[in-house]
Amino acid sequence: MNIGVWFDLRNPPGWRQDPARLAAFTLELCEEAELLGADSLWFSEHHGFEDGYLPQPLTFAAAAAARTTRVRLGTGILVAPLRKTAQLAEEAAVVDLISGGRLELGLGAGYRVPEFELFGTDFAARYQILDQQVSELRRLWGDALSSYKGEFVNFENVRSFPKPVHGADLPVFFGGESGPALRRVAEYGNGWCGFNLSPAEAADKMKHLDQLIKAAGRKRSEIYVALSPYAKPITQDDLKRYRDAGVDELGLLDFNPPASERDLIAKMEQMAREWVEPAAKI
Repeated sequence: MNIGVWFDLRNPPGWRQDPARLAAFTLELCEEAELLGADSLWFSEHHGFEDGYLPQPLTFAAAAAARTTRVRLGTGILVAPLRKTAQLAEEAAVVDLISGGRLELGLGAGYRVPEFELFGTDFAARYQILDQQVSELRRLWGDALSSYKGEFVNFENVRSFPKPVHGADLPVFFGGESGPALRRVAEYGNGWCGFNLSPAEAADKMKHLDQLIKAAGRKRSEIYVALSPYAKPITQDDLKRYRDAGVDELGLLDFNPPASERDLIAKMEQMAREWVEPAAKI
């Protein structure tokens, strides 16, 4: 089983006035995580709240790409309907090129109304917008000249540059645990980012996902499953339970950002001992 590190990029109270410190520590953590054997790094976002979130996960992924060489880089999750699809296509392609094809684009519909008000996007239409965006992205990444007619966007013979390393096949993951979210994964996703799931909860969701995959005429091997227990306490024995449920990767998240570089290194080393090394044997 693989182990990823999920960064919840919020400023703890003591750092609320020092986002530069959080950004610098995050990138140092990325370097340490790769050195200690982590398989992936995932960056989240929220906008317009006083919980200290540093937004723009693709920006962090690009910075992490420049400081790492091996780990996969994911957005977990980027709220896609807040962005114009053409902008998202370009930004994702650039990050993918910088990283040498290591980007995994995790998308979600969002759930916080004030974020949509801030960006001027219709909250009620977010699911329809997301569904259409994926089709648009594939066209923009894969076609020399792209055309698309949809409910929200229409364009004809436009050129999107640059293209991702693998063109239209850049991996697209979906977040969410609802039926519609799992349906997106099964029908046109390359992966699923599940969140806050115990091994038992993950097993139930995976059974449902397997049914949807079969109904969509696809194979389970086409979809990579990366789950985070988030606030659910787990033990090393749970690694096998997640694996048996069909999970490919477990994403770990630390609620307590390091207070110093020494603390940072100690936390990463502890993570490697407790999770990376045991998972590699499963």
